[in-house]
Amino acid sequence: MEENKRLVMVFKNEADKQVSISIDDPRDDVTEAEIKAAMDLIVEKGIFKKNSYALTAIVEAQIVNTQTNEYDLVL
Repeated sequence: MEENKRLVMVFKNEADKQVSISIDDPRDDVTEAEIKAAMDLIVEKGIFKKNSYALTAIVEAQIVNTQTNEYDLVL
């Protein structure tokens, strides 16, 4: 079984659509304040665009943990 952790940050863009940015394997000790500061910086600096629309606001962030079970099937 493989476990993965991902930080998912959700923003609104100029078209009022939600846009997600994911980061694999965030630090275990990352704080809510650090995440919010990074998201604010992304919006402030206009670092990313989606379909030519700049990100305009932060919506939410979450750490998502997943487990993957692989099966060795003989076909």
